[in-house]
Amino acid sequence: MKTVFITGCSSGFGLEIAAYFLQRDWKVVATMRTPRTDLLPSSPHLHVLPLDVTDPTSIAQAVAAAGPIDVLVNNAGIGALGAVEGMEMAQVREIFETNTFGSIALTQAVLPQMRQRRAGVVINVTSTVTLRSLPLLSVYTASKAAVNAFTESLALELAAFDVRARLVLPGRAPGTRFADNARPRMASTIPEPYAPLAAAVFENFQDVSQITHAEDVAEAVWQAATDPAAPMRIPAGEDARAWAAEA
Repeated sequence: MKTVFITGCSSGFGLEIAAYFLQRDWKVVATMRTPRTDLLPSSPHLHVLPLDVTDPTSIAQAVAAAGPIDVLVNNAGIGALGAVEGMEMAQVREIFETNTFGSIALTQAVLPQMRQRRAGVVINVTSTVTLRSLPLLSVYTASKAAVNAFTESLALELAAFDVRARLVLPGRAPGTRFADNARPRMASTIPEPYAPLAAAVFENFQDVSQITHAEDVAEAVWQAATDPAAPMRIPAGEDARAWAAEA
């Protein structure tokens, strides 16, 4: 039985990915900052672990407790919406610590066992905002674009060891907690001169003609994990596929 190790499983994409693999008879290591065992169906194949991807000790403990890992899914992330002029550098660093450095640190911790077994897949969940520039998302986009570049270069390093690295790029997902998680960081990040721009951006958010559902992301992660011929970048969701086609 293969094992998938997933970060950010308390809600949204991570929770759906964990459920998707569990239904397909994989051993699932579902990690979250504050572990909850009531979010997923009870199963002997499910192992819920605490993990803070910004804490090296937490990473080491989670990887040790997980045992052999066949697929690593770096999904944990935090949202951020605001004008660069209004963002404190502490906020910028917080976003990069989780979205970028956390993914790199966890990957470093898992790679030795994959390299030694000459098998494994690293899947990084980023965003289609890296394909099309949008206002008020510059820092968030930068944190995810860095992971794109990291993953594509990583894939070249790992090819000689038969280990794969792939990207899953979701589109806009109003059904997740992205907006709720981003809202506390918005209090001071939109200076008054940017208010008209912000109003226009928020109005555009009401368009739900094309969106991404959590299951779209789970399906894309499954493809990346199980199909050796899967492309490097896999858009997840109707809007994501449309954007990728235009990129």
